[in-house]
Amino acid sequence: MFFTRHSRPFKNANQEKAAQLLVTPSALADLSQADARTVVSSMALNKVKQGTVLIKEGEATHTDFMMLILDGEVLVDNEVTSMDDSVVMSIIGPGSLIGEMGVLDGSPRSATCTATTDLLVALLSREALLALIKQHPSVSARLVLAIAKRLSDHLREANRKIKTLGGLSRALQQELDAAHSTGSGRLGR
Repeated sequence: MFFTRHSRPFKNANQEKAAQLLVTPSALADLSQADARTVVSSMALNKVKQGTVLIKEGEATHTDFMMLILDGEVLVDNEVTSMDDSVVMSIIGPGSLIGEMGVLDGSPRSATCTATTDLLVALLSREALLALIKQHPSVSARLVLAIAKRLSDHLREANRKIKTLGGLSRALQQELDAAHSTGSGRLGR
């Protein structure tokens, strides 16, 4: 794993920056600044080299962590099974979270995240989350609720996109059916 050898505790400036970024809309805006400081105290600071794959879609081991991007950019993409290719889902930067599903359930990863620049990230492992739950139950409850809200928002957005794609698919099928029936009618004359 890329982070085990290079993890180190925060220094005050980076810890405060991480706490401020953790409560941005792209991360967990429902946390208070005090909650964010408590959460960040359980995170480890990591430097990551450009080109490093942070998370690999389908990976089933070492999935029990999430990261907050402090500096740099990450490309998030998904494999397209029918084309042996991938689709860029987004490019994210400071204040963005990746891997929050994994810190909760440890299931296989749903996307690939690659550092497009050198990165500075704050990592929260599941082990650190469990320790946070014991030491600060109310803060960790708010953290888990904020993560759940974020995941719910993502699910609603994905559902909206699926409905849009479904409508496009129906329209395309109608066009194909109309073209086919017009073409069939010509052949029969």
